[in-house]
Amino acid sequence: MSGVASLAQLLLLYRRGGRSNGTRKLKGGMRMRNQARALTRAIGYAWMCWATALAAQPAAQSDTGAIVRYEVQPADVLQISVWRDPELTQQVIVRPDGAFSFPLVGEVNAVGKTVEELRRELVQQLARYIPDVVVTVAVLEIRGNKIYVIGQVEQPGEFIVNPRVDVIQALSLAGGTTAFASPSEIFVLRRDNEQQRRLPFNFEAVLRGRDLEQNVLLRSGDVVVVP
Repeated sequence: MSGVASLAQLLLLYRRGGRSNGTRKLKGGMRMRNQARALTRAIGYAWMCWATALAAQPAAQSDTGAIVRYEVQPADVLQISVWRDPELTQQVIVRPDGAFSFPLVGEVNAVGKTVEELRRELVQQLARYIPDVVVTVAVLEIRGNKIYVIGQVEQPGEFIVNPRVDVIQALSLAGGTTAFASPSEIFVLRRDNEQQRRLPFNFEAVLRGRDLEQNVLLRSGDVVVVP
């Protein structure tokens, strides 16, 4: 009888141990599932905020919603065509001083002008020599529209953008911020008429859908600084 009792006690202990192990495994599995759900919700929320911030200011529009026309920059390559005059149809490179030379016209200041403004200027100058002249101007290569991202980003450097990007898109081009960055202290350095301005950009606030006006369209020469 004592042997039977001992065997019954062992079976009871085994069943209790099995239930305990099963309970621990079940609780552990539930914790893992809860953590996975929480992570999924966090990723979804971050993605939603990111999409909201990007949608707030399309790259092709200004802060007021107007379409942004590309302005020619130094080092850009232009194709200038004059109808029925192959000798005047040629490619030109905008020099560092912002000008280029063209037959019958001479020096043309191109920086800060759109291709339409350049076309009208060339038509006006060439009309003195060619009646009813038809001119087209196109940008073959955008080389001068550069921005810079420096500091705590994965790939700092200069970037040629076409036509324009905002601050979030510039950070994306630079591979995003590092683990040591201070996202709430990012700023943009912009030079206007020899005066340099500092434009604040709170990355964390923008990702949460706040202060979206800080996500400005960058201009050629702007520097995004990530402390």
